[in-house]
Amino acid sequence: MSTAAALLVLLLAAGCRGRTDDLELVGTVERTLVELSAPVSEAIREIRATRGEHVDAGQVLVELDTTLANADLAQAEATHAGARTALLMAANDLERFSGLNRSRIVSAQDLERAQLTHDEAASRLREAEARIAAARKRITDLTIVSPAAGVVDQIPFDPGERVPAGGVVAVVLEDAAPWVRVWIAERSVARVGPGTPAEIRIDGITGTLHGRVLDVARESEFTPHFALTERDRVHLVYETRVTITDAPRAIRPGLPAEVTILADTAAARGTP
Repeated sequence: MSTAAALLVLLLAAGCRGRTDDLELVGTVERTLVELSAPVSEAIREIRATRGEHVDAGQVLVELDTTLANADLAQAEATHAGARTALLMAANDLERFSGLNRSRIVSAQDLERAQLTHDEAASRLREAEARIAAARKRITDLTIVSPAAGVVDQIPFDPGERVPAGGVVAVVLEDAAPWVRVWIAERSVARVGPGTPAEIRIDGITGTLHGRVLDVARESEFTPHFALTERDRVHLVYETRVTITDAPRAIRPGLPAEVTILADTAAARGTP
């Protein structure tokens, strides 16, 4: 290779390394955390998952005690049985009064009262059916299932402990791709859009991960204190999420990350 050709190769390589349009940013890894809470204050009957276990959507994680809920269901079913009997009797009376009214034996007022009694009995039966449905729903809600596939991150309580109403009984990290939350300076946001490629480096993970811009906030805000240099902290920025397309499954939220958004590549492709 001639001296001129070698010099040209070196200049081209230097140009590739010096992509001045790239954005160097810092942020934190985030993942979708699903917190599952107890619908009522109740004791834990059984825990059917362990921390770190991978679970499927619909898999049972925690079972709460259903003793009181079963009693409520039994009471609702008894009320329903009584309401159904009352409606049958009211229907028979209405039919009988209708025949007597046609024969001019009872007055129209008596027939109206029979109709009213029938309608009230029908309403009480519908109310009883609604109570049964609600009682069954409460029993179902006492079995806590994972709404999505993921890894169990937390099981805060032990079997036998009473969980307060609304207390978190399990936390699941969804299998969906994690992302890094960064902030782009106002002067650079026009060169970045959904799909813009990015490279991500995370402490403890060897090599460079790859990703793309997921979305950019519509409204600006002042730079968070940890996002950029002291000089840039008074500038307006746009919150941006960069999804990691080849992230290891075990990557945890909260890890610091360095993100290089390849804005020059986006510009070459026509991305805003």
